[in-house]
Amino acid sequence: MDFAYILTAGITTAIGPIAAIYALAAIGLNLHFGYTGLLNFGQVGFMLVGAYGLGISVNTFGLPMWAGFLVAVACAVVLALLLGIPTLRLRADYLSICTIAVAEVARLLYRAEFARDLTGGVYGLQGFADGFYDMNPIPRGSYGFGDITFSARDVWLMLFAWGLVAVACLVMWLLVHSPWGRVIKGIREDEDAVRSLGKNVFVYKMQSLVLGGVFGALAGVVIAINQQTIHPDQFMPQVTFYLWAMLLLGGAGRTLGPVIGSVVLWFLLTVVDELLRGLIQVGALPFLQSSDAGALRHAVVGLVLLLLIVFRPQGLIGDRKEMLVNVK
Repeated sequence: MDFAYILTAGITTAIGPIAAIYALAAIGLNLHFGYTGLLNFGQVGFMLVGAYGLGISVNTFGLPMWAGFLVAVACAVVLALLLGIPTLRLRADYLSICTIAVAEVARLLYRAEFARDLTGGVYGLQGFADGFYDMNPIPRGSYGFGDITFSARDVWLMLFAWGLVAVACLVMWLLVHSPWGRVIKGIREDEDAVRSLGKNVFVYKMQSLVLGGVFGALAGVVIAINQQTIHPDQFMPQVTFYLWAMLLLGGAGRTLGPVIGSVVLWFLLTVVDELLRGLIQVGALPFLQSSDAGALRHAVVGLVLLLLIVFRPQGLIGDRKEMLVNVK
């Protein structure tokens, strides 16, 4: 078994564009839960409207890429308002149910037959990111170090994706260390106390939901650019639970927590997958087939996360008190 190859594959995935996409979406979830205390189980819904906002703008209406970005952000704002106005006054557990339901309803609407002319229905949309790659300033070739290499296309996408992550982290750090950030952290701890000080808790929650949703929509935009194809079933509810795993792994309520969580989780998933496939191939696990590795890797990584939650619930870089959220 080639352990060097397994390690290389893990590192390549951990620093690749997919890890950046999930980190960006998890940053938005961190604003919702880690700082504001909102139990949002529908972050994938913001990713969906962001991806389709870009795809429909460019593919269906022929708008330029920059306009597609603006439409994606606008779609996230609209979804946050539609979701937040009737639900943000609910108790946290009811809010979580509503968010996951809204995200699933949105997915079903986008794949419905009546929306096929606009969204492509179950077939989705494709071929709308050529404008992005036409702007690629990286000369053709392979880039990297050692066995960890990327094409010019991947390097361009990685620069863009991780650049968005860096900007999002900077924005989060500035917001959290501002008076606005102190208010939303106060809402997380005890919103009644914040309300007694004359603050409009609902408005602050809505602002947090909108901004975190925009980060999710931008992650959806990068997914669309990366794959050059989108279909509704890419945005199943389990994507949100991946984001939760990354957030809890890295540490909720920490600016870099979602980023570290995404990098580490994708590294673990890839290494465990390649390790299992290698063991199956050499006959060390004769009761398994290669097709079983994908499901088993989630079980192994899930066990690791379970142990982490038991022995270090604050995550890798988190603070234990960040997990003590008032959800009354």
